[in-house]
This record gives sequence, C-alpha cells and structure tokens, in this order.
Amino acid sequence: MADEQQQHAVKFPQEVLDEYAALGIDLPALFSAGALGERMEIRILEASADRVVATMPVKGNTQPYGLLHGGASAVLAETLGSVGAMLHGGSRKIAVGVDLNCTHHRGVREGSVTGTATPVHRGRSTATYEIVVTDEQDRRVCTARLTCLLRDTDS
Repeated sequence: MADEQQQHAVKFPQEVLDEYAALGIDLPALFSAGALGERMEIRILEASADRVVATMPVKGNTQPYGLLHGGASAVLAETLGSVGAMLHGGSRKIAVGVDLNCTHHRGVREGSVTGTATPVHRGRSTATYEIVVTDEQDRRVCTARLTCLLRDTDS
C-alpha cells in the first residue's frame, strides 16, 4: 500500500506545500479527487495553479454500451479545474464550480484517459480552466471548460 501511495503522490510546487503546512493543512488530502473521484479511481499526478494532470481508468466508468461515460469525463474535468482554481485562490479561498461545459469528441472502450487542466482566466473572484481529456494514443476524447467562483474561507 505504501508503494501504491508513493506511486500516486501528487507533485505540488514547494511554495504551495509550505503555505499550507504553515496553516497545519494536509495539502495532498485537501486536494484529492474526493470520495467520488476515489470511486472512479481518479489519480492526480501533478497539481499547480498553472497545470493539473490526472488519469482515470475507462473500466468501471462506462455507460451501457461499454464506452467511457460522458459524465465520467465531466467529473474528471471538474475535479481538475477545481483543484487548479483552489491552488490559484490560495489558502484563504475555496473554489465553487458555477459552470461546466463538455464537448465529447470520441468514444473510448478500454485503457485509461488523462486529463490536463490549464488556466484560461485567473482573477480575484473567478477562475476558468480548460480541461483536455485524451486517450492512451493522445487523441482528444473530451474538451471541457470550468469556471469556479473563488469565495473567502471562514477562517
């Protein structure tokens, strides 16, 4: 199990790790894929405000015809865009998704997909990310755009 956790450790910029550690916050736990992401086996590989990357298996995330479910691509996209927005907002903000739009380009029946989120806009109160989901042959499966509201934390 330790090897598996090490293998799936998220790479965060050191200054981000330091900021959250000073507040006593376990950053890898905070920026996990959450309970839904765990059920879908989303593995975040890299996370910064500039780029968030994760993988997800097709198996277990399909619709009745055996294709990757469009909703699974949407969950992957929202997870990655939200993590990027949270990292942009910093420790005093939380990101709340307000708009998600997904275009599905091709079906996938096996293997895994990789999602990469990059910022389109990063402001004081909103952040928008484009998320590109590709198959193992690096073909685009889905293009999504997520806009998050950045709200102040209660602390």
